[in-house]
Amino acid sequence: MSIVMNVWNYFATNILQQPAFMIGLIVIIGYILLGKKWYDVLAGAIKAIVGYLILTVGSGGLVSNFRPVLVGLKDRFNMDAMVIDPYFGQNAVTAGVEEVFGKGFGQAMILLLIAFIVNILLVRFSKVTKLRALFTTGHVQVQQAATAYWLIMFACPFLLNSDIKMLIVMALILGLYWAVGSNLTVKPCQEMTDGAGFCMAHQQMFGVALNYWLAEKLFGKKKNGKEVKKLDDVELPGFMSIFNENMVCTSILMLAFFGIILVILGKDYLVAKEFMKEADSMLFYVIKTCLYFSVYLAILQLGVRTFVTELTQSFQGIANKLLPGSIPGVDCAVIFGFGSANAVPLGFLAGFAGQIIAIAALIVLKSPVLVICGFVPVFFDNATIAVFANEKGGAKAALILPFISGICQVFGSAIIAGWVGMAAYGGYLGMWDWAVVWPVMTAVMKCLSYFGIAAIVIVMILIPQIQYRLDKDKYFLITEDFEAYKEKKQVKINK
Repeated sequence: MSIVMNVWNYFATNILQQPAFMIGLIVIIGYILLGKKWYDVLAGAIKAIVGYLILTVGSGGLVSNFRPVLVGLKDRFNMDAMVIDPYFGQNAVTAGVEEVFGKGFGQAMILLLIAFIVNILLVRFSKVTKLRALFTTGHVQVQQAATAYWLIMFACPFLLNSDIKMLIVMALILGLYWAVGSNLTVKPCQEMTDGAGFCMAHQQMFGVALNYWLAEKLFGKKKNGKEVKKLDDVELPGFMSIFNENMVCTSILMLAFFGIILVILGKDYLVAKEFMKEADSMLFYVIKTCLYFSVYLAILQLGVRTFVTELTQSFQGIANKLLPGSIPGVDCAVIFGFGSANAVPLGFLAGFAGQIIAIAALIVLKSPVLVICGFVPVFFDNATIAVFANEKGGAKAALILPFISGICQVFGSAIIAGWVGMAAYGGYLGMWDWAVVWPVMTAVMKCLSYFGIAAIVIVMILIPQIQYRLDKDKYFLITEDFEAYKEKKQVKINK
């Protein structure tokens, strides 16, 4: 048994928790199943791994670029609060789970393994389950396994006496969440990318599906049949036309927004914290820091283009031989390479505005839990929602829905983290699904015990069944033959 655990720990540490190598492994398996020559398999794997590493450089740069602002708001203004961020959330679980529940963090990794197997089995029997998406974003799985581990132990203390029973229940709920959540994004992703052959496996899967639907229902086609104006269709007058270019738009918006915050923090503080050197010009430090947002976005989009083609082509081998009709679920940042580029910075800023208003409300209401917004939720949630919302509902949807999302992230995280005790350890995951969906699930399990667990499992199982029954003739076609899907959809529209 110890040998098996050692092998699993090695695989989990070096491949499963490293999405670039996980993607590379999937590409290798897929191309082998397609009968590709060894050198084509090698080339495809290298391009996929390098492409994903480029993407991580871009997304990691965005996060690190925001760090002076995040640290400054906490230190400079004595804001001792919980940070909503996946990494802060994971650290909170690591620090507090043994103290609160008497359980080691290592079991969260066993939970990850079993939940991943549940996801695979659910997709393998897709004709019965109607689930088509395999969650492949390893670092996200680690963060979610950690948070789910805490939430379910809090909601179901009657499971603590049996590790086996506890892990089975947790793995079933988490595996269903991965499979059902990523499956909900199949249609939005396929329609957004014109059948690129992937869906999303991240922290806001239910959020994307809901906001995509709301964008169409609330902001979509007008009664006269005219298409709504998307961000790229809005023609700005005079000098404002420069905002039509994504790189210029992002740079100016970041200068206006974060430039002001950096100036307020002041040079003395930034030098003391070693964000800049004494000899550096404050003016040019601010300009360079803000312009780097555009640089990292461009790097991120290059990484997307590099690895997506290899992943989707190779996954056909897995879909044909092992998991029929399935597609891979990938990082939400991949969607930034599609749709309106301006939706990314504008969605981010709209979500940030929503979060700031919600945080101000917590202060006014003297909430026992004060929240500091982390960059990952405010950017990757709201920029992603904006890209999808703009596609279906145009410019208004791309601004309003991320704004509402920002409010939900703060209030939902404050409520759930304060209730379950994670706030005391400085962080909570804080992204859309974990600020909206998981608090509801936790409350249901806490109030209804075993009946709550059964209710959640049944609802999760029913969601894809309802999706299928609402669109039987095109449900599997959208992943198997997208051109045929589009033809059938157009025929239905014409009728």
